[in-house]
Amino acid sequence: MTAPDIGHIFVEPPARATRVPEPPPAPEVPGVEVVIDGATVTVPAGSTILEAARSVGIDTPTLCYLESLTPVNVCRVCVVEVTGSRVLVPACSRKVEPGMEVQTDSERVRHSRRMVLELLGSSVDLSLAGPVEPDGDLARYAARYGADASRFGATHARTVAQPVKVDNDLYVRDYSRCILCYKCVEACGEDAQNTFAISVAGRGFGAGISTEFEVPLPESACVYCGNCIGVCPTGALMFRSEHEMRVAGTWDPAAQVATDTICPYCGVGCTLTLHVQDNSIVTVSSPIESSITHGHLCVKGRFGFEFVQLRPKGDAEGWPRA
Repeated sequence: MTAPDIGHIFVEPPARATRVPEPPPAPEVPGVEVVIDGATVTVPAGSTILEAARSVGIDTPTLCYLESLTPVNVCRVCVVEVTGSRVLVPACSRKVEPGMEVQTDSERVRHSRRMVLELLGSSVDLSLAGPVEPDGDLARYAARYGADASRFGATHARTVAQPVKVDNDLYVRDYSRCILCYKCVEACGEDAQNTFAISVAGRGFGAGISTEFEVPLPESACVYCGNCIGVCPTGALMFRSEHEMRVAGTWDPAAQVATDTICPYCGVGCTLTLHVQDNSIVTVSSPIESSITHGHLCVKGRFGFEFVQLRPKGDAEGWPRA
């Protein structure tokens, strides 16, 4: 049986759309008006006091806060005074409310921050503390608030007394510099790696970062992603290469050049920042603003750079090595 003749009518199929569909518009977030240091500021609903203060250029010190981690409110350096509140509140986690009045530099706030910095400096070695968000450092903040840790005298706190732990080839742990900011715990947990290899154990001066049942790191659940190093603000955790160079007196940040590249190990496309000194890669990090990594990496991305610097067979001495 043949198909009936309908006059040889041919209907063209509809042309395929070639335009890439646009995402739906983001819902408008209502603004919230708050008063910060006497000035009225409008910020999106759900913003924290810290975000509101930074939006108008107020330099609020933080230690335990990082944009890519859940706020844990333990360092208390970012506390501010909120009208009607009995106690100072942590700016990093307290959400703004309509009509809220905030003072970020009152005498009460300055006294609290000075005391926190002094207590930390009296019990922990902060000499290697790195930059503190957004653009300051501990030394500058100590000077700003007149913090003088020496007025507490010599300290015998357990945190200062413990030796450096060197038990693997990738990184070392110097808990005499640890301020228990919980950043490494958060990065090892739900916020990044989901390994849960470390946590805070003990109380008071006996509190410290510990593996499960205090087993040596190579026997723990650690996968050596190094994300704990990437978030540590005081140098308690660092690359073994950096540690050995510091001991040898060859570590020179002023002579280092940072170069961004893409990790070659897989197709995810993580951004690596290579820190190079004397033509050798000495450490690797990742920008926190990267939409792929948010500052976090795996073991290959953070530590797998040795192949770049391996000396070819038969090559002359002097080939750069980390």
